[in-house]
Amino acid sequence: MRTVRYCFLFFALCLAAAPAYAQFAVIDASNLAEAVKQFKQLQQVYTTANQTRDQIIQAYNLAHYMSQMPQDMYQRYKAQFALWMNLTAPNTYGNTSAWIAALNTGIPQQSSAGYAAAIVQVNPYPASGFGQLDPATQATIENQYATSDLAQGTTTSALTALGQIRSHSESLNQQISNLEADSYSNDPTEQSEMAVLGKVNAANLIQLHSQQDTNQLLAAGIQQQMVAQKQAIDAQNRTINQAIYFQQNFPSTMQKINNGVSQSIQSISFSAGGH
Repeated sequence: MRTVRYCFLFFALCLAAAPAYAQFAVIDASNLAEAVKQFKQLQQVYTTANQTRDQIIQAYNLAHYMSQMPQDMYQRYKAQFALWMNLTAPNTYGNTSAWIAALNTGIPQQSSAGYAAAIVQVNPYPASGFGQLDPATQATIENQYATSDLAQGTTTSALTALGQIRSHSESLNQQISNLEADSYSNDPTEQSEMAVLGKVNAANLIQLHSQQDTNQLLAAGIQQQMVAQKQAIDAQNRTINQAIYFQQNFPSTMQKINNGVSQSIQSISFSAGGH
C-alpha cells in the first residue's frame, strides 16, 4: 500500500515539473463505448462464421462419405432375370407366320392377318335360307355368329398387346441395365443426393410402365375368359330353351305321332293268310 502511495506521489511531482503548455488527452466515453460494442459484434460475427464453416465442412464430409459405394456392391447384389424372347413356330402350310409376327411386333394388321390365316373362318349364312327359319332358330344362329365375332376381336387385341410388350422389352431391358449400372457405380457424381433421387424416380416410372403392361395382359386374359363364359352361358341357355320348347310342344307332337301311327295301321290290310 505504501508503494502505491509513493508511485502516486512520484506521478504528481512529474506532472508538476512538466512544462505549462502540456495537456491531458481528452477521451470521449460514448465513442469508446460504441467502439467496444462494435468490437463485440465483430467478435460474434467471427465466432458465427467459424461455426458455419465447421458445419459446412461436416456436411461436405458426410456427403462425401455417403457418395462412396462399397467396391463389391455390384458383384454382391447383381442378379440375372429372364428376358422376353421372340417367338418362333413351324410354318408347315404357311398359315402361322402372320400370327407369330403379330406376337413379336404388336402390329394390329399382323394380328388380323394372323387370325384370318390360322383360325377356321365361319361362312356367312345364306340369306335366302335364313329368312325361312323360325325366329328361335334365327336367334340361335345370330348368337353363334356374335360369339365368333367377339372371339376374333378379343384374340386379335390380345395378340397386339402381347406383341407390343415383347417388342418393347429389349429397350426396357436396356433402361433397367443402365439404372442398375448407375445404382452400383462408384462414381461420386452418381451417388449424390440428386442423382439418387433421380434414379429412384426413374425406377418408379419403370415400375409403373411394367404394371401397365401387366394390366394389359390381365385385361386380355379376362377378355378371353369372357368369351369362353359367353359360350358356356349360350350353351346353358340353349339347353333351357330346348327344355321349355319340349314341354310346350310335347302333347301336340305326340298327338301328331299317334295320329300318324293310327293312320298307318288302318291303311294296312291283313289277308286271311296273315299277309
